[in-house]
Amino acid sequence: GPWDGVRFGGDPPLQENPVFKPIFVFNTNYVYYTFENNDNSIISRFVVNQSGSIDHLTWSQRGEWVKILTMQDDECDKYENCGPYGICKINKSPACDCPTGFAPKSPQEWNVFDWSSGCTIKTPLNCSENVRFRKFSGLKLPDNSNIFVNKTAMRSEECKVACLRNCSCVAYAETDGSGCVAWFGDLLDIREYSEGGQDLFIRMAASELESNDNDKRTVVIVSVSVAFVVLLSVSVSWLFIREKMIRRSKAKKLSINNPNQDYKPSVSEEDVELPLFDFHTIASATNNFSFANKIGEGGFGPVYKGKLSTGQQIAVKRLSKDSRQGLKEFKNEVILIAKLQHRNLVSLLGCYIHGDDRMLIYEYVPNRSLNLYIFDQTRGTALDWGKRFDIIVGIARGLLYLHRDSRLRIIHRDLKASNILLDSEMNPKISDFGLARTFGGDQTEANTTRV
Repeated sequence: GPWDGVRFGGDPPLQENPVFKPIFVFNTNYVYYTFENNDNSIISRFVVNQSGSIDHLTWSQRGEWVKILTMQDDECDKYENCGPYGICKINKSPACDCPTGFAPKSPQEWNVFDWSSGCTIKTPLNCSENVRFRKFSGLKLPDNSNIFVNKTAMRSEECKVACLRNCSCVAYAETDGSGCVAWFGDLLDIREYSEGGQDLFIRMAASELESNDNDKRTVVIVSVSVAFVVLLSVSVSWLFIREKMIRRSKAKKLSINNPNQDYKPSVSEEDVELPLFDFHTIASATNNFSFANKIGEGGFGPVYKGKLSTGQQIAVKRLSKDSRQGLKEFKNEVILIAKLQHRNLVSLLGCYIHGDDRMLIYEYVPNRSLNLYIFDQTRGTALDWGKRFDIIVGIARGLLYLHRDSRLRIIHRDLKASNILLDSEMNPKISDFGLARTFGGDQTEANTTRV
């Protein structure tokens, strides 16, 4: 490639480096290129190898030549491979392409991979019309027999103005801030590098660049619009999914508000607010419902002892598929206990509902049920008459609360020793409200078909 005052444009490695420094001599007497080693003690040479490539070798301390650089031939090393104004791109197939603002001069020849005719500018230049320069980066500067090199320190703008003043100037380039190179006539043997290379500014009609700028603005506007629509769609979808999940969560929580209905998602103003436990939390607390954690089994299903991550002990009542009690009893117990608070009633901490899998989570009552004591002579010794009297009084207080003092008048309908639980201090707690019924304030009797 041409000498730009600093280096040869045809090979980026041929510039000053730690090993050697290129030298180009241009005066009234001589025009030649040479190089000198940065370290005079180093011996180096350039040779043409068997494949026709140029190797740069240095003499090592081991007494042998060591190759430090090979300038290999490739498709783009063929001189004027892509014709006038054509750019050779080694990483592209086919290798030849026209720069932006140019088109193949003979499309028919280009279609059969004959690029010798090169490219032609789309909008012809006219000195009387407004012109501008388009920047192309990473190039080997073009060859041309009619080239001007100004080695004085010219800034980019000064180089541009100098080219604009001459109607025949078709392109210009800076020489790393140390001068200006200008071309007159066709640009030949242009190559694009994947790394390195220089900037080349090619003269074009202002209308061509404005059209391209408009195209870029259109692309930007379309891209921003598409991105906005996509973002809006994602946001709306996320809000829809979130709302659906909230409704589904509420449906699980609120569908138990009517114990006489089948299990269907519903929403009403009389919803019961009760914490919902996730399955992983319950399984982790009960050691995956292990047999060692099982503390009993009733008509509802098995009961497991568990411990939450907070350290609180719980009892998990799980509805079995072959349970004698069903969904109505489950709903009934959740609704009634959730609305009741008394020291002689067992506390319901939450529930789990997923399809046919349903669980109730209670406070853990360590001494289990009363029937284990009154029907067992050995355990019964733990209950003296004073403690038995206290248990009777506690049960009576719980019933009094249910029948008269609670905001709901409730008849338990399944009160028996196995449904009376004893805490660590042997205080009684009434449990199992699956068959309980509410009474109106002036109601004295009721009929039922469920026993």
